[in-house]
Amino acid sequence: MEIRPAWPYAPTAVRQLNLETGIADVRGLDGYYCVLVVFRYRGEVLSQAYLPVTRGRIPTSALESHVHTLNGRIWEIESRRQQSTMTRGKFRASVVVCTRDRTADLSQCLPRLLPLIDQGHEVIVVDSCPSDDSSKVLVSKYPGLIYVLESCPGLSIARNRGIRASSGEVIAFTDDDAEVDPFWLPHLLRNFEDPTVGMVTGLALPIELETPSQVWFELTNTFSRGLRRRSFDVKNIDPLWAGALGAGVNTAFRRSVFDAVGFFDDALGPGTPARASDDHEMFYRILAGGHRAIYDPGAVVWHRHRRDWRALTNTVYNYGVSTFAWWTAALVFRKEYGLLRLAPGWFINYQVRHLLRTLLRRPNAIPLDLALAEFKGALMGPRAYFKSKRTMQEMSGRVTVDRDAFLQPEEMGTP
Repeated sequence: MEIRPAWPYAPTAVRQLNLETGIADVRGLDGYYCVLVVFRYRGEVLSQAYLPVTRGRIPTSALESHVHTLNGRIWEIESRRQQSTMTRGKFRASVVVCTRDRTADLSQCLPRLLPLIDQGHEVIVVDSCPSDDSSKVLVSKYPGLIYVLESCPGLSIARNRGIRASSGEVIAFTDDDAEVDPFWLPHLLRNFEDPTVGMVTGLALPIELETPSQVWFELTNTFSRGLRRRSFDVKNIDPLWAGALGAGVNTAFRRSVFDAVGFFDDALGPGTPARASDDHEMFYRILAGGHRAIYDPGAVVWHRHRRDWRALTNTVYNYGVSTFAWWTAALVFRKEYGLLRLAPGWFINYQVRHLLRTLLRRPNAIPLDLALAEFKGALMGPRAYFKSKRTMQEMSGRVTVDRDAFLQPEEMGTP
């Protein structure tokens, strides 16, 4: 039986099951309500399921009942491996991690990236307007890492600084609160064999689901876009729905695409009044520019969702703000007049509908404070973009940076 976490709930464990090594009971689950089991084969994610815990374990029989449905996927992977012409080392990548005052998270992120340096890639840490030198000290402990100080706050500014500091043919991004899978970068790079591909996104799974905020984030704002590889271009998706491609925590870009469409919009992203969606606005420009995008779930990162409820509420509010902020930018500066119909429809069918379901106490409705947060955020989006744009214009004429003009990490609510 497959179940989803419910409210109220007990903590949900996260476990990987490698089918190459066989199936055995998953034990050590005392105190857990259920387990998110990630079924893998040769590095690929075949399936994921929430399975109930029985006396502190999941019996082999429960796992086998799910595994028998995956034989077709295993056959696909074996066939693809036999036909694959992917050669190691064809592309040299620059991996960019932007951080700001989250040294504890960064200390978990960096060790997973070190093997990439031995493989000939470069890893760049962009320290965005830090309040101290703790992240710089941490990076200095790892020979081979490249440290870049960016004095102006804002994630887009940090990303753009990372692009300029990089030298790889492909530029990959992950976040300081994520840990990359061993197969992550090779599985991203294999998609650039096609010269029409401008960008690739991958699958982001939760590292843990120990608290209510982590569970509710995964239920309502998961980074996962499914477990099947998909190709996107203007023929099969409206670029304004670019959020369907994935998230900035797991992305890679062909360097030449930035020459074609420009860098990240400084007025978007965490650290600005617009709060997020710097990634989705970039995805939009790449699609609108005629480039192909690939979603490859074989490229996996593990994301640490915020553990406390206040951070989750802030994050949901930020997402509401940022979606309508970048749509405002697309409407005003890129003349995407289809948004005059799309944006109100989205607001009614998503934000308003969620809030009404909660107020009417419908089954599976989200908590009231989350519904209110995304509703209020959507209303603030257009104003937030213009405020952010104005802040950036004012800042461009200053020699020193006013840190108070930007959101601090705890205010950003970045998941």
